[in-house]
Amino acid sequence: MVAFLAYLPGYQASRSGGLVEVERWLNHPVLLLGTAAVMLMVSMLVRFEFRERWAQLGCAAVLSPLIVVTVVIGAVTYFLGGDGRLVERKPDPSRPEHVLIITDVAFSIDPIYRVELLTGSGWTARHWDLGTWDEGDGFRRAEWSGPDRITVTTEHEARVYSVNGDGRLSGPEVTPR
Repeated sequence: MVAFLAYLPGYQASRSGGLVEVERWLNHPVLLLGTAAVMLMVSMLVRFEFRERWAQLGCAAVLSPLIVVTVVIGAVTYFLGGDGRLVERKPDPSRPEHVLIITDVAFSIDPIYRVELLTGSGWTARHWDLGTWDEGDGFRRAEWSGPDRITVTTEHEARVYSVNGDGRLSGPEVTPR
C-alpha cells in the first residue's frame, strides 16, 4: 500500500501542469508496484510454516530467482526507462524561465516527438504538454514565434499556442497549410 501511495503523486505529476521533480522521482510504476507485489508474495509464502527440509529448499529455489529477476528488471527500468532523447531545448527570448522542450520518446527507429513547455526551476518547475506527433503526422518543428507564442508546424497544419504569465497554455489556434 505504501508503494502505491508513493506512486500516486508521481502519476499525478506526469500529467500536464504537474511538478517535474515529483514526476522524475515517483513516476516509476514498474519499480514501485512491482516491488510491492514481490514483497506481498514473499510475505504470504513466509507466513506458511515449512517444517520439511524439501519444502524450505523448494521455496528458496522459487523465490531466489524471482527476487533477482525483479531487482534486475526494476534497475533496468529505473536507469533506462527515462523520458526519451532530448532533441531540442529552446528558451523563450523574453522569459528565460520558459523553455520549449522537444523530446523523441520512441524507443524505435521512427521518431515520436513530444513537445512540452517547462516553466520555473527546481522543485517548482512544471511541464505543460503541447502534444505528441509522429512521422505520420508530418512533424516539422516547434519554435517560439513571438513573445509568449509557440508555433508547432506539421505537414498539414500550424498550431499556435499562447503562454500566459504563469506559464499555462491557451489555445491552440489551428491553421491548415
